[in-house]
Amino acid sequence: MKKTICLSFLAFMLGLPSCYYDVEEEIYPEIDCDTQSATYSGTVEPLLSDNCLACHSAAINTAGITLEGYNNLKTYVDNGRFLGAIKHQPGFSSMPQGASQLPECDILKIEAWISNGAPDN
Repeated sequence: MKKTICLSFLAFMLGLPSCYYDVEEEIYPEIDCDTQSATYSGTVEPLLSDNCLACHSAAINTAGITLEGYNNLKTYVDNGRFLGAIKHQPGFSSMPQGASQLPECDILKIEAWISNGAPDN
């Protein structure tokens, strides 16, 4: 009898945690993506430095593409190749090459900067 009570109690205690339900939005709240303050020097240039310049700097310029410096980048922004590449769109070489697409928030910030005329700010 004691053994049955102990086993029943143990089963009850082990089953309690399975009744709990986590709400994903409460545990991992959505991170706000601030696209309003996207600038070349504060947003785009650091992203280029972290993700592009290892292959596309003035010293290396893989495939003859240099993204280092505002004027170099602006050429590829104006002809649509930069955005097409980082968004992995058909007809463009996906960049960063051999890696996954940049985080959506980073792409949204770059798009916002381009939509604002891609200023040198």
